[in-house]
Amino acid sequence: MELPVAFTDYTRILMGAEEYDKLAEALKEEQPISIRLNETKLKEVLPDILRSSFQPVLWSDSGFYLPNRLTFTFDPLFHAGCYYVQEAASMFVEQVVKQYVAEEPVVMLDLCAAPGGKSTHIRSVLPKGSLLVANEVIRNRSQILAENLTKWGYPEVVVTNNDPIDFSSLKDFFDVVLADVPCSGEGMFRKDAVAVNEWSPENVKICWQRQRRIISDIWGSLKSGGLLIYSTCTYNSKENEENIRWMRDEFDAEILPLEVSKSWNITGNLLSDEAFPVYHFLPHKTKGEGFFLAVLRKPEMNISKIWNEPASLREKGRKYQGKGAKTVEPSKEQLSKISEWLLMPDDYELLVNSHSVSAFPKCYLAELTRLRSSLRVLQAGVNIAELKGKDWIPEHALAMSLSLNPEAFVREEVSYEQAIAYLRKEAVTLIETVPRGVVLLTYRKIPLGFVKNIGNRANNLYPQEWRIRSGYLPREVLELGK
Repeated sequence: MELPVAFTDYTRILMGAEEYDKLAEALKEEQPISIRLNETKLKEVLPDILRSSFQPVLWSDSGFYLPNRLTFTFDPLFHAGCYYVQEAASMFVEQVVKQYVAEEPVVMLDLCAAPGGKSTHIRSVLPKGSLLVANEVIRNRSQILAENLTKWGYPEVVVTNNDPIDFSSLKDFFDVVLADVPCSGEGMFRKDAVAVNEWSPENVKICWQRQRRIISDIWGSLKSGGLLIYSTCTYNSKENEENIRWMRDEFDAEILPLEVSKSWNITGNLLSDEAFPVYHFLPHKTKGEGFFLAVLRKPEMNISKIWNEPASLREKGRKYQGKGAKTVEPSKEQLSKISEWLLMPDDYELLVNSHSVSAFPKCYLAELTRLRSSLRVLQAGVNIAELKGKDWIPEHALAMSLSLNPEAFVREEVSYEQAIAYLRKEAVTLIETVPRGVVLLTYRKIPLGFVKNIGNRANNLYPQEWRIRSGYLPREVLELGK
């Protein structure tokens, strides 16, 4: 890999010749592969040997390095949301939540969230009962974000598809904002040749200017005293330290320190004339890709008016229609039956949208109203039922959700071969003793999805757009825990 001359010259001055030479050598090596476990789903099937067989990511309780890259597509537990393939350095966000987010529930925004690595991670470590809004500005990437969050299973999530400027009307709304801003991608050099080819000093300038616009757009939506987590996957100080300095001076923000272990080999501030705390992950020092993070607190201010929506604007439940949608309303008996599919039905409001029913936490209905008044909401809570013909059929998202009441369905454990066939959207044959009707398939006791058993075969209800498309089974497949 030939690094751009301008990058080499700039970075050598920034880091020093010796440090840069070590970085350049590290960029020639293979990048490490790491995964993060969804321990809430795995708690009953996660053997102790799994933890002892993988090297841990030191700054994340649920992160592990793999000895080599494997094929995840053919592991049913991957599709069931039991783990996420995530770059190790980016798992450092966990430390901010642990050290600065109190035990009380918060409302948090992940502003540039696709494909969902940090969103799924944050959702796992936020205090119980918190609400996460995960946003992505690019439409097709927002669909991938929604898919990954659906598989991860937490119901207290809203997925939006908006530009940062759209959040400017949500004054003093979020307790925490993560802005993993678009950057020049220097930290991606060794795993993405495109990042190398597209790098230029001009692009760095465009990036740091865009980053400041993004922060300016969303700053007002952060509550007084709220936290901004700023991160990039690049090395240069223009997109990192200089932007943090600008936020400090422009918004009177306080730059907060994090407690880190020396054994993590994290690098601090690269500006010779500044000493505020920031955190660089450099590949020749830490086992991961290039990553930068800083934490800022918005100054406390006297807020004369706290937003309270009129009762008439609160979510009523039962009815929510998109533009032009014709809603088919379930009967009270049908809604009562659908609510039994949830583990704690009293905690949720059932919302009807056209031919589907979703469950959303009652305690955040007011926040959902406000989000819908300003943003394009793609998904809120859990999609739990869909009208097919005259029957309300459970949605695949319900099978993935931690709010699923597994006792509400007939369950059938399937083999590895059956699981792969199901994930390929192929026909599934069940044994004769399995009752007719909707059946929840499980693999190693983990919910995999629904089928409708009609006797001689079972109709596969797995989402068509999520199916495994590969026609062959690779030799090296990760089957978690085996």
